[in-house]
Amino acid sequence: MKRRVGIITFHCSDNYGAMLQAYGLKRYLNESGIKAEIVRYEPFFMTGRHWWIPYIPIKGIAGCLWLGFKRWKTHVRMGKDFFKLRANMASFRKCYLCEEDRKKMFFSFQLKALPYQDYIVGSDQIWNPDITCGLRKVYFGGFYNKRKEKVIAYAASLGGGRLDAKYNRDFSEMLSCVDVVSLREREAVPYVKKFYQKDIPVVVDPVLLLDKESWEEVEKKPKQKGYILLYVTEKNREIIDYVKKISEEKKLSVIELRADKEKDHDFYVDYTAGPAEFLGYIHRADYVVTNSFHGVVFSIIYQKKFFAFRHSSYNARIANVLQTCGLEGRVYQSDTAEEIDAYIKWDTVKKKINEKVYSSKKYLLKNILIDNN
Repeated sequence: MKRRVGIITFHCSDNYGAMLQAYGLKRYLNESGIKAEIVRYEPFFMTGRHWWIPYIPIKGIAGCLWLGFKRWKTHVRMGKDFFKLRANMASFRKCYLCEEDRKKMFFSFQLKALPYQDYIVGSDQIWNPDITCGLRKVYFGGFYNKRKEKVIAYAASLGGGRLDAKYNRDFSEMLSCVDVVSLREREAVPYVKKFYQKDIPVVVDPVLLLDKESWEEVEKKPKQKGYILLYVTEKNREIIDYVKKISEEKKLSVIELRADKEKDHDFYVDYTAGPAEFLGYIHRADYVVTNSFHGVVFSIIYQKKFFAFRHSSYNARIANVLQTCGLEGRVYQSDTAEEIDAYIKWDTVKKKINEKVYSSKKYLLKNILIDNN
């Protein structure tokens, strides 16, 4: 009888990267003969930020109210698009992530009834207290369950190279709940090694565990063709100016993906795209311009002409994947000599990334115990 694996991650977040990495990990394990399911741990501190009237429990009551009010104003500006966006997110989650017979769990004590022997925590920024509103034991596998035997952290992320010193004690205690640790960013290895003495490999994001053909099976292509796709996760005037420039040069329209009605340009914006639509937009784009890690990764998977812009907070993982692929030149610089049309040797890129993908798959399967008796 095969052992069962529970995946604890940010599947409940209405975010392209969060949902697609969850799908990539689940599907790869299932195709490898491992019975893996997403644990439907959906606490309010993660799901509340997506409610019509948001709940974001950080920075005290005043901070919670202020952030909630700002997010609510965004939702009001979105109008009907807000509900269409939530529907597309929910549709992908229902179709590809969560088993219908698994109930949602809002509190950690509910995890004691789970049937799994092995747990994978990650990838995503599960150890970033800014996202989880403080460090949370569940994302370290730190919960009571008499069936639980092993906790594997796959491609876990702190959101940066280290945590603030005030978290050191809690991080050390919670990390002791994890049996095997791997990280997504190599910059975080020295910090984590202070609290974990075994080897800490750096592995690929789960979306890279699947090939292009697998992603095509879940994408929804848009009606539009012949466009530049713009996807930003923080405001950046330089990106807007650059996209306007190449739009004029290439005589192509611009489609932007975002969930905020504020804009200072006349690009067409799709406020309602879910993960399936996100994949379709990248697949059909002539060019992709982004400062998103998953925007970059899927540009590579779909072999698109693209430029990556630096992100002020989360640039390390973009730099890591580009270095792995030998595509450092795809980072935009105002004085760069390379153009977006510069030739990319995709066979070489594929060979380089496949080496890293192979070692990541080998690590993952090696550390999941399967009872073949």
